[in-house]
Amino acid sequence: MQTTILYIGRDAEITIVMNRLLNARPEWKGICVCTDEEAVSILEAQNVDLVLLGNGIDVECEKALRSNINALKPGVKIIQHYGGGSGLLYGEIMTALS
Repeated sequence: MQTTILYIGRDAEITIVMNRLLNARPEWKGICVCTDEEAVSILEAQNVDLVLLGNGIDVECEKALRSNINALKPGVKIIQHYGGGSGLLYGEIMTALS
């Protein structure tokens, strides 16, 4: 069974890298977006197991995002990911899912 992970970040180039990293593992389905509107649309349309918040999201946007995410998908795990190697990403995701 695949784990669906939604990554929300503001930097398009980093979002492309995150998409590649998340979808490199057959057990993960990564969906990566740069806007809050895209994120809400994904959350409304699909089951999401984990949300990763990337860099560039300011404090006010993060509060609004968390509120929207919790309203749409109560109980979904939300973690912040600001970068690092793919090993760090894997560890963060596995910790959040366990």
